Amino acid sequence: MSSSRAGLAAALVTALTFTLGGCGMQTTAPGSARAEAASDAKGSFGSVDCRKAKCIALTFDAGPGKDTPRLLDILEEKKVPATFFLLGRDHVLKHPDTVRRIAAEGHEVANHTWSHEILTDRKPDEIRAELKRTQDAIAAITGTKPRLMRPPQGRTDDTVSEISKELGLSQVLWSTTAKDFSTNDSALIRKRTLDQAGKDGIILLHDIYEGTVPAVPGIIDTLKERGYTFVTVPQLMAPAEPRPGTVYRP
Repeated sequence: MSSSRAGLAAALVTALTFTLGGCGMQTTAPGSARAEAASDAKGSFGSVDCRKAKCIALTFDAGPGKDTPRLLDILEEKKVPATFFLLGRDHVLKHPDTVRRIAAEGHEVANHTWSHEILTDRKPDEIRAELKRTQDAIAAITGTKPRLMRPPQGRTDDTVSEISKELGLSQVLWSTTAKDFSTNDSALIRKRTLDQAGKDGIILLHDIYEGTVPAVPGIIDTLKERGYTFVTVPQLMAPAEPRPGTVYRP
């Protein structure tokens, strides 16, 4: 494992709970946002209306990496859209063709900061730089700035929320994690994911770890057998649109 991946794994292994500090943040579930959407809301449903279907969102953090093209092949074969929270340094800059492909194939391209710094430990200007540099790098490749971000370790607070709002970014946490940073056992990753999956859920995986991509076909096939339809995070909350600064957590 490279030093950057080892550092990421060490950081993630401590992230067993979310940190939501402060009292000014707006936190809501995608399903609640959907139910409370105004009659003239314009969020895109894509091919499915999650007010009627049993939806779930598959998300991948900290890429793209060497295995991401293989993952994209799987998603294309199984006709599953996903949401990719990309790291700027060492990932977006090193794999621009993969970033371009993620966007071109209809997946949601999102922001996971520049260097995986814990935002709640940083000063406002540092938080802004972590997010903005990734916004700009992705926009230079795809032509569009992300509208979603995921704070490393799910750690956010009022300051992070205010800066996210300023940059037009909604914050997306998760309901299901296989802790794939701690194992390369694909069968275990699959089991952990399936054991936690639920309606309107958001699955967190990482396409940079060896055991994860091989687990994805089984996760998709089993959840489809259980009646789930896969959507991107914005589709999960449609007709509501992601609100900048808001924290979404199932």
